[in-house]
Parts: sequence; structure tokens; C-alpha cells
Amino acid sequence: MSTTKTATCMLCEAVCGLELKVDGDRLLRVVGDARDPFSRGHICPKAAAIDDVRIDPDRVTYPMRRTRGGGFSRVSWRDALGEATDRLSKIREAHGRHAIATYVGNPLAHSYGALLGSITLRQALGTRNNFSATSADQLPHMLASLEVLGHQLLLPVPDIDRTQFMLIVGANPVVSNGSIMTAPGVKKRLEAVRARGGKVIVIDPRRTETAAIADEHHFIQPGTDALFLLAVLYTIFAEGLARPGRLAPLVDGLGALEAAAADFSPESVAPVTGIAADVTRRLARELAAAGGAACYSRMGACTQEFGGLTAWLTLAIDVVTGNLDRAGGNMFPTPAADLIGLASALGRRGSFARYRSRVRGLPEFGGELPVAALAEEIEAPGDGQIRALITMAGNPALSSPNGPAVERALASLEFMVSVDVYINETTRHANLILPPSFGLERDHYDLVFYALSVRNAARYAPAIFAKRGEARDDFDIATELAARLASRAARGLRGWATFASVRAVQALGARRMLDGLLRAGPHKLSLAKLRASPHGEDLGPLEPRLPKLLGADRRIQIAPRLFLGDLPRLKQRLLAPPLAPGALVLIGRRHLRSNNSWLHNSARLVKGRAACVLLMHPEDARARGIASGGAVNVRSRTGVVTVVAEVSDEMGRGVVSLPHGWGHHRQGAQQSVASSRAGVSVNDLTDEQFIDALTGNAGFSGVTVEVAPAPAP
Repeated sequence: MSTTKTATCMLCEAVCGLELKVDGDRLLRVVGDARDPFSRGHICPKAAAIDDVRIDPDRVTYPMRRTRGGGFSRVSWRDALGEATDRLSKIREAHGRHAIATYVGNPLAHSYGALLGSITLRQALGTRNNFSATSADQLPHMLASLEVLGHQLLLPVPDIDRTQFMLIVGANPVVSNGSIMTAPGVKKRLEAVRARGGKVIVIDPRRTETAAIADEHHFIQPGTDALFLLAVLYTIFAEGLARPGRLAPLVDGLGALEAAAADFSPESVAPVTGIAADVTRRLARELAAAGGAACYSRMGACTQEFGGLTAWLTLAIDVVTGNLDRAGGNMFPTPAADLIGLASALGRRGSFARYRSRVRGLPEFGGELPVAALAEEIEAPGDGQIRALITMAGNPALSSPNGPAVERALASLEFMVSVDVYINETTRHANLILPPSFGLERDHYDLVFYALSVRNAARYAPAIFAKRGEARDDFDIATELAARLASRAARGLRGWATFASVRAVQALGARRMLDGLLRAGPHKLSLAKLRASPHGEDLGPLEPRLPKLLGADRRIQIAPRLFLGDLPRLKQRLLAPPLAPGALVLIGRRHLRSNNSWLHNSARLVKGRAACVLLMHPEDARARGIASGGAVNVRSRTGVVTVVAEVSDEMGRGVVSLPHGWGHHRQGAQQSVASSRAGVSVNDLTDEQFIDALTGNAGFSGVTVEVAPAPAP
């Protein structure tokens, strides 16, 4: 007999409430939960496929060991954990703790148990060679928050439900459902801005799905967002529009920021950005005059050669116009489980450049090195060379710049263990694959995304189905491996203290840790209270929270030396020569039915029209003799791919676009649906040398490429 249950979608940042019809081990129907006060019944196509990974016949549900022939065979948990502990311990004993590296991927943020477990594992390892998707994504935003506000997790989000003017730079929230802005039903929320008389402006090299519903869209040349934002600041200062409002007494460096912006008039940057000076001036005036305005930049603005400056300037505009921590501007949620407060209490507000990578000297951030350095840190011999790797929910072979170089490096490791549900492009190189539970097999609470929510809310969802095969919760896998490794290294007071700490975390368990965070949080909730509210709790609109949340000095450093020191590099962009004849620049894009590389084995999400095509402006295509549907070769410094072209005026001149997350043709990967719709990997073209020199973040947007018709087969 079927029953109705509630759940939270864990496939993107929107945390939509779901209502499920369940019969035994089968999910019969998925609809949006109309009684969820936050998502209000909204779902996207991914939610309809929420159970596809759990029941996928290609999913790994038993521990697997790679055979000499390159395949995988089933092994017991006892043997798998024993082998992992033994091999990793021997490598550490022979080469030191930094010889072991970790990599965690995007799905980790969608599991509170995985998040807590991975922190414990990294602490037990004590390695400085930690990597994650952070440095291929939002690191610039976090660095800006650290430098300006004193905490790397203090990320303001648009108060979209009350804003009167939203400037969106290099972001496509209609497709991403937010991204550092947890906003279920974001399309309706943006349409509501316009309905109440506000404006939505999109600055992007492509006329995106978000641009299609905006008041205005302006094409911009990739990598020049910082120049545009400086021209906005120039106008605000030059026309006397700077009004920090109630935060003015807290702001240091306003004069230095004004002096820095004085070198970037709208007229001087227009030939490079492609946005006319009069448009920039008008937008600056409208933003400054709006009764609550939010400047919002994301992936396209972060993952480029000036990502750090762009993220800083986005935040600076909010401060200068009085829109930071103001209703309708960019504000700070008050999450029920307060990770920022916990980190602050422990004295962990963040770090930058405490140490650097061996080969290129790229800076550490928050205890991690940039993923652009991963391959070279594996391959370059010497003290500190990475010889073993632990991955959790990550696929750097497809998600990191110069994927082929990453794949070669992975193949050269002495040992690799992956906590993952698939044998994919990365885990095919692992010696051991340890299978975690997934989706509706585990309870769910969004530790990360309620801290980025456009309205304060909380919802806890118990597990609905039993775990498949011998899958274990990722918290249990990570902490058990941490305990075994800590036990083997327990020498001296520090070693035994680490072992005792890991065992204490294990004994407490993920669920009790979550309950403790809720009880200690500002809303004094608990798991019991949330269980009694299966549709979730509405905790109210965002409220002003500064200066309480600021760093120890309770000041806003609007002009940090770190960013001012990078402006001469940006000035050179004004003098940069035009592209060589025949060259274009490449950007990525997202699709609503996709989430990076990890949902392409769902037949219902990849069916229909091919998603992995190269978008190209009609005039660029005509000049090269390219027509829609024709195969083209796309070539960069690092490689070449052959893909179908789609001619579209949604692209700006001189810019082409490939979606990320594809390229499922690698031999040894075992995802039958994905391999049948393989596509090509945009990261076969991106360049690990093309990064934001300030932050080390990957530069996916703005890579120089050449495009030509592919020879007939």
C-alpha cells in the first residue's frame, strides 16, 4: 500500500520541499510540497529524477577493489578498510603526512554527514595537500568576505524578495536555482521584482535564461567584469552618490577605494568591456538611487583571470551604496544551525596564503590548495610530492582545468581510495571504491544552504528507504577511516589526542552533532522540533546583523591591500592587444536538467535534444564557414575536441560556449547512460595555467580557442 512522505531535494542549492508517494522500496510520484513555506511547491526537472541515482544499476553499492586488469571486483568492508589503512599508513610513514592528499567535490555540500565526516578525516590526516571544488567555483567570494568582513563564511545573499534593483553579473540563477543564493522558485522571485516596479539587469557574455526575463541584458567581454564594476564605482564617487548609510562609521578605506576607482572611467573601459559608457553611468545611478539594491555576481565572474577583484568589487558596491545588510540589498541569513558562529567561537575565521604549493607557489585558502595545482603536485618529484589521494564525491578529471593532465596524474598515484557511488572518469583510477548512501537513503538537513538562504528557514527530512547493498553513510566511512589512520599514527601526546578526538566524533555521531548545532543556534530548534514540522519551519525574513558578525575589530575594510595590489594587473587588461586572427574566447554554461558531471546517468535527464553543443554567434560562424548541426574542432593550448555547433544570436561576438560536466567517453568508466550521450569535456580545453593570479582560482571563463569546421570523417 502506498504512503505519502515528505523530503527535501538534495540535487541543487534550492532545497525545495517535496511530497513523495512511496510503495515499499519504490518511489511512485514526486511533486513539490505546496505546504513548504519556503519553496511553496516549486520543483525543477531534477526533482522528478531524485531517485534515479539510488536505483541506478550502474551504482556502486559494495566496496570494490581494482584488479590488475583494470576492472573492479567486490571486496568486504573489513578488507577494504584494512587495505586502505595499511597502504595509506605506509605511504605516510615513508614520505610524511603531506604525501597524502584529499579532494572533495560539490555533492559533499548536500550531505551534512559527509561534510562533518570529511572535516574529521582531514584533521586526522594532518596534510596540507587538501583540494576541493571551492577553487573551481566560489573561492573569490570567500576571500573577499575574509578580507573585507573578517570571515570567509560571511557571504551576503540578495534579499531578492524585497529588492528594487538587482544587478546580476556573470550569473544565471534561473538555471542554477541560485548559487550562493538559496532561492527556490528563483524565476518567480525575479519576475516579482519587476512586478512590484523594480528592475533586473543582467551583464553576461551570453543572453542567458535569466537575461530572457530581465529588464535589460548587456553583453560583456569575458574577463572584464572587474573593469565594468570599477566604472560603476567611478560614477558613484564622481557624481556624489556614495552613501554607506548606517554602516558608514564602521567602514575603513573609503578614500582609498575612491582613489583606486578614479583610474577606471566608463569611457576608458568601454572599448574593452563592450558596454557603452552611457549605459554604465545610467546603471550606476539607478543602482545608487534604488530603495534597496543587490549586486550579485557568480560563476562567470569568479572563474576567470580577475575573479578575486570581481568578487571584492561586487561587495564594495554594496557597501558604498548602503545596500549591505539592508532590506532589499545583500544581507546575512540567520541559520538555525550557525556554522559561522561555531567557526568564530573556535577562532577559525579563515586563512589565505599561510603556505603555498610546491611547484608554482599558489596560495592556500582555508586549508586548501587550488585544484589547478593538483596534477603537478602529484607528478613533480621531491619532498611533499603527493603519492596517495582520497576523494569524496568528486570528479576532478571532468571538473578541473586541463582534465587530461589530471587523468594522467591520477593514473600515476601509488594509491587512491574514493568514496563514491559511481565508477566514473576519476574513480576508475582508484584502488578502492567505498560506496556511500545516497539521496533518500539518508536523513537530510542543509547545513550549508540554509546559511545562504534568501529567507530564514529550516527543514529536516528523515531517510525514506533502506540503504542499497552494503552502502554506508559517508560520515561513518570518513570517520572510521580517520580513526584507523589516527590509531596507526598515535605516537606522543598530539597523536593520541587526535585519535581520541576522532573517536569522540564517532561516538557522538552526525545526527547528534546536528541536533547540538540546532539547539545551540539562534532559533533554539532541535531535531525533535523539526521532525514535528515535516513541511519545514519559516523563521522569517532576513534581518540586519552587522556589526555583530564582523571580524574581531568589528570593522569593514573596504579597500584591502591584497586587492589594491592586484589593480595594476587589471590595468594591463586595458592595454591588452586584440585576439589573434581566428581566435575566440570560451565560456561555460549550465543546464537546468544537469548538475556538474553527476546526473548524466539519469536517462530522463539526458533524453531529448543534445545538450553538449558549442554555441556560437552567427557572424563568427559565417566567417568560418560553420553552420548549425555541423561538426567543429575547438582547439586550445591544452587540447582539441570535436563537437556539434549551434549558431545562436544569444552569444556575444567573439565568444563561444560549451557546457561543463560532459566528456563521458573515457575507457574504464562504467556509466552506461552517460557514455551513450558522452559529449565532450570543456575541461579538455581549459588551462591549469590560466588562473586568477591573485587567488589561484581556476579560470574557466575567457580561455582562448580556435574553432574550425571538422574534416569529414
